[in-house]
Amino acid sequence: MTGVSWNKRISAVVERLGPRRTAAGGARVLYPKPKFSDLPAAKSIQKYEGVGRMLGIETPFFRSIEGASGSTTMIEGRLYLNFAWCDYLGLNRSPQLWEAAKAAIDRYGTCVSASRMVAGETPLHRELETEIADFIGVEDAILFVSGHAANVSTIGTLMSEGDLIVHDEFVHNSAVIGIRLSRATARSFHHNDLDDLEAILREHRAAYRNVLVIVEGLYSTEGDLPDLARVVEIKDRYGAWLMVDDAHGLGVLGKTGRGIAEHCGVDPRKVDIWMGTLSKTLASCGGYIAGERTLIDILKHTAPGFVFSVGLLPMMTAAALAGLRLIRAEPERVARLHANGELFLRAARAAGLDTGNSGGYGMLPVIAGNVIRSIQLWHRVFARGLNPSLIVYPGVPMKAGRLRFFLTSEHTSEEIERAITVTKEELAQC
Repeated sequence: MTGVSWNKRISAVVERLGPRRTAAGGARVLYPKPKFSDLPAAKSIQKYEGVGRMLGIETPFFRSIEGASGSTTMIEGRLYLNFAWCDYLGLNRSPQLWEAAKAAIDRYGTCVSASRMVAGETPLHRELETEIADFIGVEDAILFVSGHAANVSTIGTLMSEGDLIVHDEFVHNSAVIGIRLSRATARSFHHNDLDDLEAILREHRAAYRNVLVIVEGLYSTEGDLPDLARVVEIKDRYGAWLMVDDAHGLGVLGKTGRGIAEHCGVDPRKVDIWMGTLSKTLASCGGYIAGERTLIDILKHTAPGFVFSVGLLPMMTAAALAGLRLIRAEPERVARLHANGELFLRAARAAGLDTGNSGGYGMLPVIAGNVIRSIQLWHRVFARGLNPSLIVYPGVPMKAGRLRFFLTSEHTSEEIERAITVTKEELAQC
């Protein structure tokens, strides 16, 4: 068949499909342009907005913050008690971090332009990586521009088809996306149910080349911890790697804030991959992976989120480095945070509030119930000067919506007791 004849047949088929459409410039349109508004995500947003209009309440998200936040924050001209920030040790207002960031700008400017592999790096990058590794108790570390990128790139780089990933059902979205990217087989176990974890490995381990177990050090929606010693024992017995996302554990768990390994009395070298962020306790921005040197070398040369991404900004690196050094110098901050967590948990339980399985470390949830009741509670406490974090489905189960209270070492006992009192009173009205 000649090219001319083939084109005629194609034209005839197009004619039978319907009337011709033309785009700008007169070009023929073979298919109608899809609408973003038809995507499931858009419909979901519209649904939530509709519920808000029906209840006469505004969205609790994307509020305008004015000034530097800490235990208090200024939102649209009003001062609130702030429980929505993961500034666990109150470093966001620390003069040491501000001065370090400003000095880094004066010396290195505001960016590193491209990937550290090709554009080079500042001495600050290696100083921070070395000190993170030393603080945790492992050989080396690598910095990423976000914690999300650290999880996605690391899991997607190390694991592939023919491998198995077994993870707690409540691991962070970044781990879930990394698992999908890897194309490895994935199986989840019930939250903190290590019998379930072991049952999965017992049944499936032999069929796969490499196996990775993923848990968190401190779960950011539940406020509880895994039994790290037993997780290590299980992964060793079944020849698996263990990755611990300790984003909310650094600076929070352990007597000196070194994370869940210190809290549980586990040798940190027993964990193959440590992940954490710089944006919470360290009051900066970015993420890291820490572990043995071979692991870090692999990621530095092959992880897309490092090789093909700009390096961490100098001022963010300097701020995190100053924050890490401040934790070492002032361990009393960790002690104050622990005392505040114990106070909140004790007072909340005495007030009859549902704190779930929280252990009283850093983040404590108050479970309200369904989506509408949770949103109403947030608006009521917000109107009375509290700024907690709202989380509803799909971040948590449908009927387990909650307010999350992120504590800092700088909250006073009076502020914590007021938060409990206001929350109890307003929950009774929902």
